[in-house]
Amino acid sequence: MVKDKEHLKKKASFCIDFAKKLGATDASVTIMHSISETVNFRNKKLDESNRSDSLGISLVTYLDKKKSNITSSNLDEDNIKTLVERCIETTKNTPEDEFNSLPDKNLLARDFKNLDLYDSDHIENDKKIDYLKEAEESAFKNKEIINTETGFSETKSNFVLVNSDGFENGYKSSSFSASCVAVAKSNGSMERDYEFTNTCHKKDMMKASQIGSEAAKKALEKLNPRKIESEKINIIFDKRISKTILGNFARAISSASIARGTSFLKDKINKKIFSDKINIFDKPDIVKGLGSRYFDSEGVKNDPLKLVEQGILKHYLIDTYYGKKLNLQSNGRNGGSSNLFFESGDISFKDLLNLSSKNLYITETIGHGSNLVTGDYSVGANGFIVENGEFKYPVSEITIAGNFKDIFNNMTLADDLEFKYKTNSPTMLIEGMVVAGK
Repeated sequence: MVKDKEHLKKKASFCIDFAKKLGATDASVTIMHSISETVNFRNKKLDESNRSDSLGISLVTYLDKKKSNITSSNLDEDNIKTLVERCIETTKNTPEDEFNSLPDKNLLARDFKNLDLYDSDHIENDKKIDYLKEAEESAFKNKEIINTETGFSETKSNFVLVNSDGFENGYKSSSFSASCVAVAKSNGSMERDYEFTNTCHKKDMMKASQIGSEAAKKALEKLNPRKIESEKINIIFDKRISKTILGNFARAISSASIARGTSFLKDKINKKIFSDKINIFDKPDIVKGLGSRYFDSEGVKNDPLKLVEQGILKHYLIDTYYGKKLNLQSNGRNGGSSNLFFESGDISFKDLLNLSSKNLYITETIGHGSNLVTGDYSVGANGFIVENGEFKYPVSEITIAGNFKDIFNNMTLADDLEFKYKTNSPTMLIEGMVVAGK
């Protein structure tokens, strides 16, 4: 069982008091305890089973505008004293930075809605094994499936954040996740794909048989892919891929990227960067949300934000340090976005497929080809040719390219938004992207 909040808070408060005694003008400490149990299967045989118990402390000390931090996994009192002493000495030898400070007191979180992020239920290892066996058996019902890899992980965590301005809080969270990778082979062609589930509560997980059958189905559909000619074509991104476009947007509007001048979206506040129908939200207060949190990693309240409204950029993701550099107030996004999502579109998935007579449907991208300074985007990809709304055949060994400025302005979203990840997007169509084939 994870250590209780009062135990962690007592350790954290000791750090703060000792740091102040040694001359720190301010200090902040985070202590986390996490227990994780994992079981992995490969081809119906147990591959690995382990349990990890992680306890860690992260201390930040300030001497006016000097700042340094130190981490450890040893919470014995003598070690904590040594840790604080070392951090203070390091701080003394650190150059001053006028933007170093704790968050403004009036921005610290105070009122908390119950987000239901913790499930006390525990799944014994034999039940995890039963789950994985069922997933693999479901995948192997297809004779072309020749290999499977499955995994089940259960994690329970508790943490506290305490600073010298009087903030003391933390919360428990839990995670139950399972995955199945299926490998299909036919006529010399071999392909793989996956399905997974990840939830805060055990009861919300997908059924094991569904994970196995979906992984097998996706792998089988990719068999015997063709190569295609280079062309300019409308591209449809599967939800697993369209969320990465949103992830790149989030990176581009981080206060760090804006302050450094390394984002193509600098100086774009209150300017139109998407088409009129696009709205983007970041909501940390979704009950049982995978990205939900009561406050950011500095203790700052994080209210829901409408980042983009009718195509217009309204907010950056701002923390304390880079916010001060930009002369902007933190909006509780130290550590990035929370539950980030496109508002669902107003067209069905079927109608999206029929918007043009021929589309390229992308189910997998390869590599990290995003340049956030210029907005250029280029990745390897696999997917399917769609003609007159019908999936015709799989394709592979292609490269898709464009620029985020054009991608954002030529975007149409389906009405099939699901909250399966921390960052979520409906199926997405982008008009006129360049595809390099054979």
